[in-house]
Amino acid sequence: MKPAYIPVLLGIIAFLLLLVSGPGTRLDLWEFRTGFQLLKWAAYTGLAASGLALVMLLLPRIRRRGLAGLVVALVLGLGVAFVPWSGMQRARSVPPIHDISTDTKRPPEFVAILPLRADAPNSAEYGGPELAAAQIAAYPDLQTHQMDAAPAQAFERAQQAARGLGWEIVSIDRTAGRIEATDTTFWFGFKDDVVIRIEPDAAGSRVDVRSVSRVGMSDVGANAARIRKFLRTLGA
Repeated sequence: MKPAYIPVLLGIIAFLLLLVSGPGTRLDLWEFRTGFQLLKWAAYTGLAASGLALVMLLLPRIRRRGLAGLVVALVLGLGVAFVPWSGMQRARSVPPIHDISTDTKRPPEFVAILPLRADAPNSAEYGGPELAAAQIAAYPDLQTHQMDAAPAQAFERAQQAARGLGWEIVSIDRTAGRIEATDTTFWFGFKDDVVIRIEPDAAGSRVDVRSVSRVGMSDVGANAARIRKFLRTLGA
C-alpha cells in the first residue's frame, strides 16, 4: 500500500463510524452509549487521518505521488471530527438537564405517556426548584404562552401545531385540556415526550408545554429548542 493511501483509508473509516453511530442506535442494533463511543472513535480516527495527511503533505516525495488523496483525507478527517466536537460544545453551553417546562412552578403532568416511560432511565417526575432555577438561568425566554382565543380554539390549534411538527400524538383529552405526544430525534432516534396544557385565561387561553427526554442526563438543548419551535408554529 502506498503511504498516501493510509490517511485516506483512515478518513473513510472515520466517516463510516460517524455514519453508523446514529442509525445503528435508532435501529436498536446497539444502545445509545455504544453510539456515543462510535462518535468518539470517529473523531479520533478523523483527527488521525487529517494529522497524518498534513504530515505527508509536508513531504515532497509523498505529496507529488498522492496530493489529491491527501487533501481529501485532510478535509474528510477534519469534517468528521468536527461533528462530535460541535455536539460536545453544544452540550457544554447548556445545563445538564433534560426536563424543560414553560411553567416551572406548576409543570404540566404526563398521564397517558407514563406507561410508555415505565422502563425509561429518566423519571417523568419534575425535579423541583433546583431544576427550575437551572432552566430559568439557561432559557429565560421559555414562559407560558398567552393566546387571544377560547380554550377550545387554542386546543385545536395546539393539536394542529403538534401534528404539523411530526410528533406522534399519544393522547388527546379535551376535557382536561391536555395533549400528550412523543417526538423522535432524527439521528439517534431518541424518544422525547411532550405534554401540552391549555387552560382558560382572562385574555383567552394560556398554553404551557413540557418536554422530557427518556434517556440522557443532558438533552444538549433539544427540549428547549423543541418547545420554542412549537410555540413559533402555534403563534404563526
